[in-house]
Amino acid sequence: MGNFLKICAATLLISLVGFAVAAVELNTASAAELAKIKGLGPVKAQAIVDFRAKNGPFKAIDDLKLVKGIGAATLQQVRGELVLESPKSSASKPPAASASKAPAPASPTPKKK
Repeated sequence: MGNFLKICAATLLISLVGFAVAAVELNTASAAELAKIKGLGPVKAQAIVDFRAKNGPFKAIDDLKLVKGIGAATLQQVRGELVLESPKSSASKPPAASASKAPAPASPTPKKK
């Protein structure tokens, strides 16, 4: 009986962990992945992908209201199914204007005497 309870507890824990990571990342999900979210469907999912391709990554989940066909009610319905990870590469990328400039040469280090 003790093993049965341990197995049940482990199964429940695994199920909860799986449910917690089931959220869809808004800036990387395909239209097919987004369409699986209750409240979106294939047309709205494709509109999200098209908007993202034209305007760049979403900065906030609330920016979904900028997508044609998605209003406050839809946003409220899908909010819990979406996550938005901050773009990691944007912090390390130089601004476009300075990207074309060659880096300044390092100044020579004075030798200790």
